[in-house]
Amino acid sequence: MFDRLTERLAQTLAQLTGKGRLTEDNISDALRQVRMALIEADVALPVIKSLIEAVKPRALGVEVQKSLTPAQVFIKILHDELVTLMGPASDRLDLRHEPPVTVLLAGLQGAGKTTTAAKLAKRLQETEKKRVLLASVDVYRPAAILQLERLAAQIGAGFLHTDSREPLTICAEAKRAAKNGNYDVLLLDTAGRLHVDAEMMSEIQRVDAAVQPHQRLFVVDAMAGQDALNSAKAFHAALDLTGIVLSKADGDARGGAALSVRYLTGRPIVFVGTGEKLDALEAFYPERLASRILGMGDVVSLVEQVHKDIDHEKAAQLAAKLNQGKGFDLNDLKQQMLQIQNMGGLTGLLDKMPAALAKAANQAGPAGMDERSITRQIAIIDSMTKKERRRPDILDGSRKRRVANGAGVQVQDVNKLLKQFMQMQSMMKQFSKGGLKNMMRMMGSKMGGGFRPFG
Repeated sequence: MFDRLTERLAQTLAQLTGKGRLTEDNISDALRQVRMALIEADVALPVIKSLIEAVKPRALGVEVQKSLTPAQVFIKILHDELVTLMGPASDRLDLRHEPPVTVLLAGLQGAGKTTTAAKLAKRLQETEKKRVLLASVDVYRPAAILQLERLAAQIGAGFLHTDSREPLTICAEAKRAAKNGNYDVLLLDTAGRLHVDAEMMSEIQRVDAAVQPHQRLFVVDAMAGQDALNSAKAFHAALDLTGIVLSKADGDARGGAALSVRYLTGRPIVFVGTGEKLDALEAFYPERLASRILGMGDVVSLVEQVHKDIDHEKAAQLAAKLNQGKGFDLNDLKQQMLQIQNMGGLTGLLDKMPAALAKAANQAGPAGMDERSITRQIAIIDSMTKKERRRPDILDGSRKRRVANGAGVQVQDVNKLLKQFMQMQSMMKQFSKGGLKNMMRMMGSKMGGGFRPFG
């Protein structure tokens, strides 16, 4: 997310770095470049105007002119105003009502409402220990109700089974089922359309009147650009939205919707969908998002994700194995790859790292280490025997051909995996001989001697 915007802003801010002082001319030029970067990112023009008007007087003020590092102060001002633009932080819904609390999800077809409903239900169950009932009033999209039913089964949430094809009847049944079943929350997935029309708005207003939800969330596709902003305004006028959920944020290189939708509706972004998995729904923290936009990364979220998703027991077992002098084998490599997949893949991890560090990691890392290649490499390891995984040195030509055939790859793919394994094994040997300290010093020497975490 924000790849292009981050790159353009990084280039602009780099031009200010190193200047002894900032003048009206170079600040105006920097703001012009910021404006162009925001336009390219599909940020709405009124939003861009508001941001520039907020940044400019502060950039020309005393706090920059008197600073020893004016470029850094300018970046901080831009960061602060981006945070203000995106609104307050949010990590939960307001559920302070008599149960069952009703939450209505609205949005265009394809925005990800149904998946978001399941993600939100999973989050409420796990983080707030709520009993959740899912119900669908999308009687138009083929298999929409079946999709929600299957998702509900995956996460262990309740699901409304009904033979009715009338939205208002389904709403009444859902409210009764939620109350009679002692559910804490009723999540209602409404029908979408390919575009905003009078019929759609009329129907969702009738549903809203029948359900009288406590929360009305608009699910907006981060990749939809200006169309998302127009639909957000239309839905807000029809429903009086209480919040925004930004979906598919992991796939968007522009990100303009995230910066615009809150400004244009006046309603906060409450959650951000960051992947296809049902746990890929993050709390919204504007200061973290602003840091990522400006290329500073989001290390706090990265640490939280690692702590939540990593298998600490297996990590401890690997550390103990290495400390005992036992070798790092292909079973261990497979576990490391599965851990990366569980945390959203390399792309998701690099997205939260500072831009310069993520770029260096991409350049230094093995070629082709993307999500697809990781899946392929796991398949190669799975095609080996237990003995071959423990002792990859016995993999001769005939064994490699058998493994390649079993995984549906070429022999050179097997060789590439084994080469990467040898590199990792060498690093792990350094770990076992001298602990983490020696490993970090070894990495520092490869980076030109500039990295000395232990003095």
